[in-house]
Formats: sequence, C-alpha cells, structure tokens
Amino acid sequence: MLFLLFLLASLTLPASPAQAHAAPVGASPSPGSVIGSSPSEVTVTFSEPVTPVEGRVQVIAPNGDRISGKATVEGTVMRIPVRQADKPLGTYLISFRVISADSHPVGGAISFSVGAPSERPEAPSETTGTHPSVEVAVPVFKTVGYAGVTLIAGPALFLAFLWPRGRSRAGALKTVRVGLALTAFATLGAIASYPQQGSGAPLWSLSAQELTETVTSEYGLLLTGRLVILGALAALLLPLLRRAPRTVREPARVLVGAGGPDLVRTEAKPPIKINRLRGYAVIALSAAGLATWPLTGHAVAAPMAGITVTAGVVHMAAMAVWIGGLVTLAGFLLRGTHPRVLGVILPAWSRWASIAVLWLVFAGAIQAVVQMGKVSALWTTGYGQLLIAKLAITALVLGAAAFARRMVITRAAASGLRRTVGIEVAASVVILAISSVLVQVDPGRIAATKEKEITGQGFSETLTSDLYAVQFNIYPVELGEYNTVHAFLYTPDGGPLRAEEWQVTARLTDPALEAVDQPIAGLPTGNQALGSISFPLAGTYEITFTIRTTAIDRASVKTSVTVGG
Repeated sequence: MLFLLFLLASLTLPASPAQAHAAPVGASPSPGSVIGSSPSEVTVTFSEPVTPVEGRVQVIAPNGDRISGKATVEGTVMRIPVRQADKPLGTYLISFRVISADSHPVGGAISFSVGAPSERPEAPSETTGTHPSVEVAVPVFKTVGYAGVTLIAGPALFLAFLWPRGRSRAGALKTVRVGLALTAFATLGAIASYPQQGSGAPLWSLSAQELTETVTSEYGLLLTGRLVILGALAALLLPLLRRAPRTVREPARVLVGAGGPDLVRTEAKPPIKINRLRGYAVIALSAAGLATWPLTGHAVAAPMAGITVTAGVVHMAAMAVWIGGLVTLAGFLLRGTHPRVLGVILPAWSRWASIAVLWLVFAGAIQAVVQMGKVSALWTTGYGQLLIAKLAITALVLGAAAFARRMVITRAAASGLRRTVGIEVAASVVILAISSVLVQVDPGRIAATKEKEITGQGFSETLTSDLYAVQFNIYPVELGEYNTVHAFLYTPDGGPLRAEEWQVTARLTDPALEAVDQPIAGLPTGNQALGSISFPLAGTYEITFTIRTTAIDRASVKTSVTVGG
C-alpha cells in the first residue's frame, strides 16, 4: 500500500520528467550567421561535457542531404566533420541528440547559411524529443529505486539493533528482501530505458547492440556495479538479520512484557556481537551502492563534484534511515509491542532519527546551494519551486517528529503516537516523490545557463522598394552592442545587385529617441554587407536600411525589432 501511494504521488506531480540538463551555448559557424563558403567542420559547444548519440548527430544541407561524418567530443565541444554539399548555397541545419554528463538526453537544432539564407531543412523527428513511454518510465524507475533503498535501510537497522526478542522477524526480513528486489528492478529498468532516452525511441524498442553499448558505457558500468553490490548485500546482510539478538541478563535493566515474550536488550551493552568483518563489509557495500545515485545524476556534473557527490550519498543514506525507520515502526512495532518495551526502543530510535535528520538537512543544504546557482532561482525556476515545496513538507514532517519525540519522552498513549508516525510516513512519501522528480528537472544553475542558450533564430526579414529587395538577418537580437547584421541585396526580379553605399540606423520608438547610425560595410562579393547593431535599452527599435545602388538612385526601407523585456 505504501509503495502504491508512493508511485501515485510521483506520477501526479506537475513536472516534465526527462528534461535536458546541458545546453548548447555556442556554435561555429554562429547560429543564424551567413558565411561565404561551405565549412569542412562545424562545432557545437555545450554547458557541460556530452556524449553524442550514435546516428543522431548530423548536418543537413539545403537540399536535405546528410553531409556529416562521425561526431567527436573534446571537453564541452562537439566537432562534426562536413563534406561539400552538391548544392552548397542556402541554409544548413546542425541536428543533434547527445547525453549530458548527468545522464540526461539533450536534443536540438541550429542553423546557418552559406551565401544566402534559404528554407530551413527539417530536423529528423528522432532528435526532437523523448517518447512518452520513456518520459513516464524514467521517473517511475527513480521512485521505485528510492522506495527500495528505504525499505532496505529501515528494517535492517531495527533488526540489527532494536528488534524486540519476542517479536517475529519474518515481516521485517521480507520487507528487506522486497527492498532489494525493488532496487534491482529499478536499476534494470534504468539500464533498459537509457538507450531510448538518447534515441527518442519508445520504451519497448531495444536492440541487443543498444543494450551492449549501454552496459559498457560509464553509466551502464555504474548501474551494473549497483546490481553486483545488491547481490553481495543480499548474501551478507540477510543471514545476519535472521539471527535473534541475545538479551543481556541484568535484572536491574531487563524489561519484560506481559508473559515475558517481549524481552529486549538494554542500552548498556550491545545485544549481540556481529562478525565485525561482515559488518564492515555491509557498511562499505552500502556506501558504494548509494554512491551510484549521485554519480549518475546532477551531482557528478555540478561544480565541486567531489563535494556534491559526497553530500548526495549522505543525503540519501540519512533519508533511507529516517523514512525507513518510520515505515518499520508504523508497519511492525507500534502495534502489538508492550508499552514497556516501546519505552526502550523509541527513545533510542528518536536519537537515531534526530541524527539522521540533522545530516539530511546539512547535506541537502550543500546540494541546494551548489545546484541553485543563485537565490532568485528558488522562485524563478521549476527546480527551485519544487525544492521549496519539498522544504515546506519536510518542515511539517519535522514538526510531527518533534511532537512524536515529546510523546516518547512523556510516555504518551501508543495510539496517539501511531497517528503521529502515520502522518510522518504519509508526508515522507510525498517528499520522496518530489525527490524523484527533482532529479529529472533542470537545476537552477542549468536554468541560468539556458538563459544564454543559443537558438539560431535571430531576426530575419526581406524588405522591398522600387529599386531593390534587401534580405537580412540580425543575430542574436539582445541588449548590448554585440548584434551582427548580415544583408543581401537583389534586384526586384531576384538577381544579385551591387550596392554603392550601405547605411543602417536604429531608433528606439518608446521612449522616442533619435536614430543612431550603425556600422556596416559592403563585402567584396558586391551584393552583401556585414555590420553590427547596438540595442542599449529594452524596447522596440525601428531599423532603417538606406541603400544607394547608383550614383543617384537611393531608397530606404524600414522594419521594427523588439529587444529584451
């Protein structure tokens, strides 16, 4: 029931699950630019290292032919060799689909032109998005994995250190096995869905070659390592947890329930000496297994990756201890356990929970500071808004936990304590669901990067007069002086026309300012000119081209461009 609620909560959260976490921030040739000859290589620069998806990175010529070779990556720069197109003049399209450093797919397209712009070729459909089946499956697998880790950690800690002697261990042991199975299932699902995240294919479309490439990739090796660790944990941990702790026979400290079935250990001495080597092995394996989550997510691609990965491990471990312990209490111990026995168990658990929450908050704060980038991202990005919601619910849970701790100290009625713990568990389910969505959306720092993301759109238009037609492109149309204008001059019937003189002015219309001359000069090709335009303030600008075609023939054409907010 808990798992179903968990799954339902994750699926009803309003967030797009498979958004990209890297962004293209530069390209050569520049997006929207017009160059004189076809390049032999094009490059795309991203905000973080990427891996090209085989067959999904291509350069398309104006006539629709694919003219690109195999893409390679050096750091954050992807290089694509290009052969000469049969018909080189016109608009080219760089279509790409890559995997970012945090294992998320990135797709997009950038255009440039040779000689003069033409109709933009269409991007292949497989580069434009992720199939809906994959969009649903990825967060479901994340949620199942978090649920599995929680169901392993909580019952295992109670079985090892706080389990009443007279209570059956079968239910808690079964829960640990379920947790191991769920985590393994989620990991296999992540491996199987990884190729489709890159290719854009549906979830059920998976070839043996794609699976092999995934398993041998860095991402696949990490998840395969997680499966191996889960197998080793099952072999080491379950036999240890099957053994009932030996009760310390100290009459002054022994607590016995009615009829003696609930005899438990005291806090003065450990209940059993567990094989230290096995115990250390379980701890080491658990830490290594937990590390595979941040190593395949946001943390590994963030600045100060060592710190964020460590914080991710601590955050996940603390979450699993806290929420897993609550689930164990609510599911197995709060009902049917003698109050005097609970009087020993609950204070010890309360201390453990307090320490877990402290580390949870500390590690979460480190991650938030690094991933947000700036404070305003808290309320201007989807990641920040989800984080605020998570913090608000966490605050409510902590309030309920404080109330429960007070009830433990004052030895309040078990029924009231059960209700309070139930509230904590229900709210914790929502927290985990939000967490499974958080790892799928762009962190605040990436959202800030995407404000500078290249689009290749710019502003293009053709203006006509009785003397000529001028076709031009302004890129990138943003505040400042670094906006390039490239213009082409033609006769009214479409033939190239040489200009004797070019002049361009820009005038802000609201508030109305005087027109300002912008630097532009004709190119040796005769019918082309290149220059720059400055937009010092946000608003609508009137752009005027005044072109002299002969010693006496001159004409002006105008258009409007909106810049900024």
